[in-house]
Amino acid sequence: MSRSTFHLVQQVAHPDAHDADSQRSRLKSRRLPKNLQDFEEAARRFKLDSGLEIAINMALSVGAPLLLTGEPGTGKTTVAYFIRWYFGIPLFNYQVRSDSTAEDIKYDFDAVAYLREAQHSENGKRHRREDFLRPKALWKAYLDEVESVLLIDEIDKAPRDFPNDLLQELDKHQFQHPFKDETIKPQCGRPPIVVITSNAERRLPDAFLRRCIFHHIDLTEELIEAVVESRKNDFPRLSQAAVKAACQRFWELRRLDLRKAPSTGELLVWLSILSAIGAAAHELEGRSLARLPGLRALIKNNEDLKVL
Repeated sequence: MSRSTFHLVQQVAHPDAHDADSQRSRLKSRRLPKNLQDFEEAARRFKLDSGLEIAINMALSVGAPLLLTGEPGTGKTTVAYFIRWYFGIPLFNYQVRSDSTAEDIKYDFDAVAYLREAQHSENGKRHRREDFLRPKALWKAYLDEVESVLLIDEIDKAPRDFPNDLLQELDKHQFQHPFKDETIKPQCGRPPIVVITSNAERRLPDAFLRRCIFHHIDLTEELIEAVVESRKNDFPRLSQAAVKAACQRFWELRRLDLRKAPSTGELLVWLSILSAIGAAAHELEGRSLARLPGLRALIKNNEDLKVL
């Protein structure tokens, strides 16, 4: 993609001159980065440092959940996919929300469909509640015939009671069936490997922390270098010198007093944009931070733009 075709949306001076077919063709010709959100691919290239390696092995040895904290983009989620890839086992992912409850990670009951079917059933047919019950991540992990990875992503987003409500499952590796006198346990005889991530936006309960193996992933220059190197195929038109210059400017931004400092995710998107426009090293080195190309991929706050 050359500089002349990077801008897909342009002002049309005369409506009659607008060729919709041509614009759709240009839109279709975009080459989107393949790996920015591909955890499966990132797992294959993931490099453990010694501290993280020790933490993983500790969690595996005692069967405790591995709690990973750190800024967004430090690879916390990728660790779960790395374990999945390394051992060749299934992974079940639960993305925590602000309204999550402990039941949400176990199952989903479609009460609306159950009531509708009950009211409109033919010949007085009775519908079983369990027919409207769908296993979610934890239950699916228990049902699997082999040991698996259970990822509980961004637990700090949940209400405060959510971690404490999971203590039984983390301790006993079982829970009660919602409609039967039946205990749900791992079918393979071994509990899943639990990986829990947190952006450390708020403190987790002590009772929950006691049950976890804890590891914090710092955003360091070595980590950034490893991540960028593993994703270099997403930046085919950036020279090594341009990548180095971009990373240096990224760290200059992070050293400023910004409300939202850019993290790894923003850096990878920025490098993809710089590649799309074919930016050269001297264009990145010789400009003020405020005039860096593609700056809006790094800065997400208007006050921070004013600082620059």
